[in-house]
Amino acid sequence: MQIVLSHTSKTPLYEQIKQQIQNQIMTGELKEGDALPSMRLLAKELNVSVITTKRAYEELEKEGYLFSAVGKGTFVAGQQPQVLKEWRIRELENQLEEIVLEAKKIGLTEQDLHDMVRIYYKEGDR
Repeated sequence: MQIVLSHTSKTPLYEQIKQQIQNQIMTGELKEGDALPSMRLLAKELNVSVITTKRAYEELEKEGYLFSAVGKGTFVAGQQPQVLKEWRIRELENQLEEIVLEAKKIGLTEQDLHDMVRIYYKEGDR
């Protein structure tokens, strides 16, 4: 499991860890039943506090990505493709909400935003 942290990012370290593990699960890099490093080992590898890794793992467990077995460790939970898609849609909606709020703050119209989305969507086809 590869995790790269940015100490200059505004995103909290636990959130960076959480997002990267989430992405690895969604892309299939981490599969159902795969064991994750212990919170202590991951904290040591990433040079962060155990509290940071604990929070990331707890949030991922709460959202259904991971499960913990006492005395055995933390593992990737089984994911149904439709459930994964719903989670990704929810994440996308959260990001979209932030984008819309930011667009309103700088005075973009709904049409401006539609135009921007259309441009980026078409660029993704190349």
